[in-house]
Amino acid sequence: MAEIRSTLDMVMERAAKMAASTPDTGQEETFFQDGMRTGASFLRGEDIHPTNATQAIKPEGQLFFKKGLINTFMRHIVLPRQQEQISEGALNGLLEMGNSLPEGGNLADYISEIRSILTRYIEHRQQLQTQLEENFSPQMAMLEQNMAQKTGVSMKMNPSQHPKFAEEWQKLLGGLNEQYNNALSQYKDAITQQLTSQ
Repeated sequence: MAEIRSTLDMVMERAAKMAASTPDTGQEETFFQDGMRTGASFLRGEDIHPTNATQAIKPEGQLFFKKGLINTFMRHIVLPRQQEQISEGALNGLLEMGNSLPEGGNLADYISEIRSILTRYIEHRQQLQTQLEENFSPQMAMLEQNMAQKTGVSMKMNPSQHPKFAEEWQKLLGGLNEQYNNALSQYKDAITQQLTSQ
């Protein structure tokens, strides 16, 4: 019986040591959430500097705080419909976080490439839509003619009003979004890696 008790004591002692060396995930989550809130404040235009805010956190929480900031900024970098929808605030927040990186980091290049991807996406999306409308134009003329014969009223219809237009547009847009989201993901991953590897 004494032998069993001593084995049990050893197991309990070992478990206590493991618990002591395991970081408190609740506290990690708190730092992460604080980082996300700080990122949101930065995006709202409040006078917050991500690097200074990170340095104000105690050392064991800085990585989790930084991950929270990054998470907030990355969630705002999405494929836009118009140039004004490019989240410059999120890109600038990441750039400022990069100020703490040692010289030679290529974070600015990655962010420049993301801007370029987002701008090209808007142009490519517009070209595809124009091309699809042109493809539907001949069918629209026939549809307008049929409607005029049935109703006695001539109408000018937009190609996007064709029953098949939305279906075709969703197919084209789905392929375009996948292509550009894949490209964005690669740069987002590279930026995250660079900002969290210190």
